[in-house]
Order: sequence, then C-alpha cells, then structure tokens
Amino acid sequence: METLLAKSAALARKTPLAHSRYLLDEIRWDNRLVGIKGARGTGKTTLLLQRMRALGLPATQAAYFSLDDLYFTQNPLSTTVEQFYREGGKVAFLDEVHKYPGWAREVKNLHDFYPDLQIAFTGSSIIDLAKEEGDLSRRALMYELHGLSFREFLDLSGILTFAPFSLDDLLARGREITDLFPVDFRPLEHFRKYLSFGYYPFFLEDEEGFHQRLEQLVRVVIEYDMASLKGFDPRNARKLLLLLFILSSNVPFKPNLTQLAEKAGIHRNTVLNYLIYLENARLIRLLYPPGAGLSLLQKPEKIYLQNTCLAFALAPASPNVGNLRETFFQNQLQCRHEVNVPDKGDFIIDNRYTFEIGGKQKGYKQIAGIPNSFAVRDDMEYPVGKTIPLWLFGCLY
Repeated sequence: METLLAKSAALARKTPLAHSRYLLDEIRWDNRLVGIKGARGTGKTTLLLQRMRALGLPATQAAYFSLDDLYFTQNPLSTTVEQFYREGGKVAFLDEVHKYPGWAREVKNLHDFYPDLQIAFTGSSIIDLAKEEGDLSRRALMYELHGLSFREFLDLSGILTFAPFSLDDLLARGREITDLFPVDFRPLEHFRKYLSFGYYPFFLEDEEGFHQRLEQLVRVVIEYDMASLKGFDPRNARKLLLLLFILSSNVPFKPNLTQLAEKAGIHRNTVLNYLIYLENARLIRLLYPPGAGLSLLQKPEKIYLQNTCLAFALAPASPNVGNLRETFFQNQLQCRHEVNVPDKGDFIIDNRYTFEIGGKQKGYKQIAGIPNSFAVRDDMEYPVGKTIPLWLFGCLY
C-alpha cells in the first residue's frame, strides 16, 4: 500500500493545474460514485489527477490507482481499496477500470459496503454499464470526456483564453460574440493546425510524431481495448482495422453495406455490428435521420470519422477539404447536441437548426425557406448575416 500511495502522490505533484478540461467543473464530484468514460488520449487520467490535487488531501485520504498497474495482476481491487479505506482513505480515484476483469462487480460492492467512501473511475468509451455485472447503471453518475474543442486547443497552446458560448448565443448574437476577440486574432491560421493535430491533448508532447502516435493509438484500441467487450472475438481485430482504413478513405458517405462488407471481408449480416464497435471506440460517427430508432437493424445515413485528426493519420492521401469541414462540424456539436442528417442541408441540430457547410462559394439557396437555417463557411473570420464561420462552432465547450 505504501508503494501505491507513493506513486499516487508523485503523480499528483507532477500534474499541472494551469489548464483544465471543460468537464472538470461540470462533474458533480460530491456524488459517491462518479464515472468518466472517453476515447484513449483525451485526457481522462489528467482530469482525475487534477481533481485529486485540487482536494489538497494527503495520499492516505485521497489516492489514485491505475488498474493496468502490474500490482493488480496479483492483488484484488476490492482488497486494496478496503485497506486504503481502513487506513483513513476518503476518496479513491480508479483509472482504466476496463482493464481489470470483473471491475464493475467489485466497484459496486465497494460503493455498497462503504457508504462514506467516494469513488471516481475512468474507463474506455466502449464501456456499457447496462451490460456490466453488478448493476452500476443506477449507482454511478456517468460523464463522457470528449477531445479538445478548438477553444480548448487555443487555450492549451497559449494562444487565447476565453469562456465557451452556447449555440443559441452564437446563432442569435454571432457578430457581438466575435467583437469580444482581440483585433489581432487570426483564427483561420490556428484552425488549420487544429484540424490536423488539435483534438488530442498529447499533441503538446510531439507535434511532428503526432500522426504516427495517433495511428498506433488506434491500433491499441482495436487490438487491445476491444478485447474487453463481451462477445468480441479478438481474432476479428484485423478486419476492424481494415474496415476503419477503408472508411478513412471515403467518409463521409452514404454507406452501401454490401460493398463495405465485401471490401473488408466481413459478412454482410455483421458489418453493422462492426460499425457500432468502431463508434463505441470513438473512431467513427454514425449519423441517422431525425427520429430514427437506433438498433443493429438501422442502417446509418452517413458515416464520418470521429474527428479530423484521424483523417490526417489514417487516410492514405491528403484529406478532402469538404470532408474535413463536415467532420469538424459534427464532431464539435456532438458534445452537447443531437446531430442528425436532414432531408435538405448537411446537418440538423437538436431537430431545430439546419446547417449547410461549405467553402467560399457556399451560398444559402440550398436551404432557403427552411426555418432556423444557416450557411457555414470555412474561409470566413466573422459572421455575415445568416452565414457563420466554421471555426466558431469549435468554441461551444
């Protein structure tokens, strides 16, 4: 235990507090059981450590345990946390829980047996509490940590710091909002960098090697993390990788599932399962018409890569500019809004706002007459009427 607590204290000391993710202040940390899931590389570990450091408690009272530590191959989680509690522990931060077999049952028991112990845990986005043993779904308050918004990228890069604004405010008061930015701020210069490497916080460690590291991360997710899914056969990981690389060369598009299955060597009846695996891993995004019921029988209307950085890392050629525009838009909106594919236009948000996305030639005629409709362009710095710069949609969280 002393060794674990020493590791915990050392990690907390090394964790910077200057920049924090949007979710840190939104989580109800006073809840007895808090769960945070998200894709690899989005900063879940740092979030836990920042919260632990902010508490200002000694390691004997607030401690961080990584469940992929070799210690937990020989020592049960429940026994470790019980000892921590009996020696004065008040808050346990459990990282990477999906790597520990039977984690849900043990966390549930700890929650039930020690009512004055707070537990916060992180896990892969593939976690589905409804399918885990122990019935944590009605005990845990769950959150999802998305990758960096364009706003957070500017902050983390030391370029500009400002508070997020809501979609309603942007659409109603776009010009007023942009008047708050410094006159010498040139968003498009930084926006192009964000599209290439700004979604994952680890870009700060090595910009030049970012895309290679991201490709390796994708392989780890598919070849390793997927193995924790019940019913997933690890021998199919290679087919999932092939499917993802096929998609990266073609998205967004209306999928022909038969052709997709043939190219990837996957049976037509299971290709939808594979797509859902990839979406749960936050590698792709499946979009449907408004009101469509989600099921394995429902074919998506469009398939996107989850974020623009994946296009630069996985696509064999330079990503298509039009694809990047749409991928960025749906990615930044999905954090707080429902995103669907409308009959007219590119996206409908919360079944209320319709958007058409494009470049400098993009007009308004495609969506003329549709209530609450807007054109979005990637070559603009500031809004003009009902035409809004694409980069501003990266400032909503």
